[in-house]
Amino acid sequence: MSDASSEIDAARKLVPAAFQTPTKIKLIRIAGWCVFALLTGWCLWSFGFSPGRILEGLTRFGGVLSFMFPPYIWDTWQEWREVLKGLGETVAMAFMGTFLGAIIAFPLAFLGAKNIMPLSWLRLSARRGFDALRAVEQIILALIFIRAFGLGPLAGILAIAVSEIGTFSKLFSEAIENTSNKPVDGLKASGAGNLQTIRFAILPQALPVILSIILYNFESNTRSGTILGIVGAGGIGFLLADRISAYRWPEAWTIIFLIILTVYLIDGFSGFLRKRIIGKDERSRG
Repeated sequence: MSDASSEIDAARKLVPAAFQTPTKIKLIRIAGWCVFALLTGWCLWSFGFSPGRILEGLTRFGGVLSFMFPPYIWDTWQEWREVLKGLGETVAMAFMGTFLGAIIAFPLAFLGAKNIMPLSWLRLSARRGFDALRAVEQIILALIFIRAFGLGPLAGILAIAVSEIGTFSKLFSEAIENTSNKPVDGLKASGAGNLQTIRFAILPQALPVILSIILYNFESNTRSGTILGIVGAGGIGFLLADRISAYRWPEAWTIIFLIILTVYLIDGFSGFLRKRIIGKDERSRG
């Protein structure tokens, strides 16, 4: 131990600069921390942050939470029917938007896959198009489609579908790119053409990943459909916004609980499908 300490001391005497932080690096770190502190302080001041305001907000939030339990139960079937119909519209809106987006995105994904599309200008143009579709939030698309097609689930379906075309196209193309080349080389060596190679070598590898992406996004779009309903795209979100604006918090919390339960059920069903289809595919390949 003493030998190691003596060696370190000797090295420190020979090259002292190696054991010290350069002045330039110190100044950069100090400047960085100063910028961080100033930016944080400006944000807190600009957004009206204050301990009194936070305390008042927490008190009000506690009052809102007090309506959670016991859960509100509607007395008539007519009231239940309205809520269940809204939930059904939201799930159907998410399903149709996800389905349409996946159907359109699947062929477009081949344009953005490097191992399928050799023309770099076309591949890059397709990818920038995917980015442009993903850059616009679903709620903005919903407002545009509500203006064009009116209130209701149709605007929500189109908003989800357009947004998912960009997302699915990007993710599908990446799944196609990440497939192994060994089956492709084997088929080409046996004389298979490009379409046969895609059908029998690339798609069997990419389809399980693509299916998993679709199932996950369907679950995510069920949550997004609630937000779209708040702006007028139909579904349970419209009923939730109505209850909140009328300060009917017990009913609002019950609707929120039903939304959470619906997402749980969809997640469980998606997991079941993944195990049945994707797991079976993996066992058959093994």
